[in-house]
Amino acid sequence: MASLSTWCRYIRHKLEYSFSLSWKSYKRGLISDRELYDTVWKNVFQGKLTYLHWNKGEAMAPTIGEQASTLLVRKIPIADPTLAATEGYEMVSKDEKDEPFVLEKDQCWVLADNDKLKPKEAKDSRLFGPVSMTDIVGRVIYSLRTAVDHGPVLNSHYSMRKDSSLLEIELDVNDMMKNHKA
Repeated sequence: MASLSTWCRYIRHKLEYSFSLSWKSYKRGLISDRELYDTVWKNVFQGKLTYLHWNKGEAMAPTIGEQASTLLVRKIPIADPTLAATEGYEMVSKDEKDEPFVLEKDQCWVLADNDKLKPKEAKDSRLFGPVSMTDIVGRVIYSLRTAVDHGPVLNSHYSMRKDSSLLEIELDVNDMMKNHKA
């Protein structure tokens, strides 16, 4: 059972997430100002801040591992700018044939964690180009490779601290094992 302070942090994260999602819907005109409040509370009391994702392997090695794994991903309503590059950065290739370019507003450049992969194998921005910040939907916080080989993913100290209450409340290793495809 999680402590009271853990529950308070968790609820605060749910409120922040819910408000961010609801505010995005409101700004897009999808909900009215009267519906904003109800939508915030509905999101707080329904659903989780995490979801399970199946990873086939190589792209996230060595951070997560080279073998296939089930990942617990924290949903994020607004992309965190801790990426290889974000809007305004000039991108210069090592290949002299490639022209330098500047990332546009709300674009980022993502790189696979596995630096042993060739660019065409990596399935990252080197292959498909800049990514819209709105396409960044989560951060991996836990990885299950086998019944005995699993644990939290090493992210930044700040992110791991933010994610600790989610792991205590929402992590269910047995559920991850049931959904594991290995």
